[in-house]
Amino acid sequence: QVPLVQSGGGMVQPGGSLRLSCAISSDIFNIKIMRWYLEAPGKQRELVAAMSSDFTTTNYADSVKDRFTISRDSAKNTLYLQMNTLKPEDTAVYYCNVDSEGERPGVTYANWGQGTQVTVSS
Repeated sequence: QVPLVQSGGGMVQPGGSLRLSCAISSDIFNIKIMRWYLEAPGKQRELVAAMSSDFTTTNYADSVKDRFTISRDSAKNTLYLQMNTLKPEDTAVYYCNVDSEGERPGVTYANWGQGTQVTVSS
């Protein structure tokens, strides 16, 4: 079973909006933190946004503050990244990441989505 399945990528014009989704498998439990990353061509993967497992704490990269919002729908067990006022420099492959605790106490596993392309262009 695939732990994380992403959807919602595509092409959008500058200034537009897009919402990325990350469906979390029921096999993942004891979630510790949820994150979104981006990977631009020729560059390292970078943290975009993060949310604590209890939803009380969020943080964002400076480049996306006040434009992007990370959220989770508990009923659907889905993580979202709402992306507003998109810029060409936001173009990248976006990945969701959910760190969880496995069967062995104290051992944390990093679960990754397959990635989805976001292209901001006129």
